[in-house]
Amino acid sequence: MSNTRDNANARVVWRLIAVVVFMGAAAWAAVPFYRWFCQVTGFAGTTQIATQESDRVLDQTIRVRFDANVMPDLDWSFRPMQTEMTVRLGETAMAYYEAVNNSDQTLVGRSTYNVSPSDAGYFFEKIDCFCFTEQELAPGERIEMPLTFFVNPDMLDDRDAGRIRDITLSYTFFHMDTQKSARADTGASAATALN
Repeated sequence: MSNTRDNANARVVWRLIAVVVFMGAAAWAAVPFYRWFCQVTGFAGTTQIATQESDRVLDQTIRVRFDANVMPDLDWSFRPMQTEMTVRLGETAMAYYEAVNNSDQTLVGRSTYNVSPSDAGYFFEKIDCFCFTEQELAPGERIEMPLTFFVNPDMLDDRDAGRIRDITLSYTFFHMDTQKSARADTGASAATALN
């Protein structure tokens, strides 16, 4: 009887260990999986990355508005050099953003982005963007950063996005130390949850 009870307790312990290991693996994989999911589906306004220009251009136009934000811990001025442009669906367009380092030290920033309305994210395709890499600015340095994009003409055939005629592309610049801290905090929160 005691041997049977010991075996049952051992199975329960092993199952609990398996659950903890599974939860740890799921927490570790959640961020990369979510990023991949957003890039594939355009979920939450995540834009797509194109390797080439569109193979067709339609006469129908769409207005693209540009927005810029900076987190408080990054002493930069950041703005679009044009507030909006009207482009034909499938037409490759280029827009510029300007960043100025207002501090007395070299700062490294990286931008995140999204598209609104979110249904348009899947159809907004970037060929080249300053958001693909970190930007380093010396004290007082000013740079113009290009963005090359097109809006995929397949958007017209989409049940939800087909009626959209205005898109807002929004960027937010973060100080790189802030991002590292956020990742560390996320990892620490996941580790705490497991303990």
